[in-house]
Amino acid sequence: MTTAGQRARRGAVGVAWLLVIVALLGLGTWQVQRRAWKLDLIARVNARVHAAAVPAPATVDQNSAYLRVQARGAYVAGKDTFVQALTVRGPGFWAMTPLRLTSGATVLINRGYVPARRALPPPTGLATVTGLLRLTEPRGGFLRKNDPGAERWYSRDVGAIAARRGVTPALPYFIDADAADTRPGAPVGGLTVIRFPNSHLAYAVTWYILALMSTAGFVYWIRQGPRRPDRGA
Repeated sequence: MTTAGQRARRGAVGVAWLLVIVALLGLGTWQVQRRAWKLDLIARVNARVHAAAVPAPATVDQNSAYLRVQARGAYVAGKDTFVQALTVRGPGFWAMTPLRLTSGATVLINRGYVPARRALPPPTGLATVTGLLRLTEPRGGFLRKNDPGAERWYSRDVGAIAARRGVTPALPYFIDADAADTRPGAPVGGLTVIRFPNSHLAYAVTWYILALMSTAGFVYWIRQGPRRPDRGA
């Protein structure tokens, strides 16, 4: 016969075990939902990237990222900012130059990749820039914060760059320009990398397998029944 204490402990273990199984199933289901959200996000971004360009907007939100836009204005020469970059062409810098729009507003243009802190001056006169709208990056780089005073830039922080260059107010985003400037020595545009990690299916399968293993162990434990106390000889 089992004691009341043994039954209570066994009941507590059973409840805890069931809670673990429910939690594992919940994690698996959450990853399935995350996968559906990620696939929808990828589809929406792809639609924006390949859509016809629209005029550069005055306001943006999270759903504006990677929207194909077109801006017309004059570059503000002598206001380049070089942001460290790692690209398919190797390490270097993004050349960020303000563009004064015909509307009077200013938007930062990522003209493209350069291997060193120098770039061919931007085209003069009115220019039409087509590219992808990118949201500002105010947090700096990984483990490295922007240092405007020392001209060390690790992220494309629109507000900080505009303030440093004296072109405020600027629109709250920047544009990754297409590879339209083919002059020798000009920044290489069109290098935007659009990649959204999507390992949610693998995570979901892992959680569900752990839930299945835990369930099998629980069933085996139930069938074994409580241990009976040894009887003396």
